[in-house]
Amino acid sequence: MFGLISQRPSVATGDRVPAMRFVFPHSHAFRRGRVTVDDDQKSGPGCLVEFGDGVTVIAEWYAVGNAIHLSIPAYHTAKGTQVSRWTWRLVQSKDGLWRSERMS
Repeated sequence: MFGLISQRPSVATGDRVPAMRFVFPHSHAFRRGRVTVDDDQKSGPGCLVEFGDGVTVIAEWYAVGNAIHLSIPAYHTAKGTQVSRWTWRLVQSKDGLWRSERMS
C-alpha cells in the first residue's frame, strides 16, 4: 500500500511505523541523486521516503543483490508540483554513498 502521510506516525500512540527509511535531500528523486538509507535490518516492503522539502510518503522497497529497488508513489512536492510514480534502483558507490538510478 502506498500513500502520502501528512505527519510522521508516532510509536508512542501505537501507530505502525514502516521499518526502512530513505531520505532524499531534494524535493524529488533524480538520476544519480544522493539518498540516505536508514536500514534498521528489518525486511520490507513498507518504508518511509522523506524529501528535503518536508514531504514524506509511504513506499515499498525490496533488495535485489547489493541494490535496493524503491517504488515511490505519485505525490506533490511542498510547492505543489506533481511528481509521477517511479521505481528507483539504489546502489551504494565505492565511496559509501547511495545513489538513485531510475528504472520505470
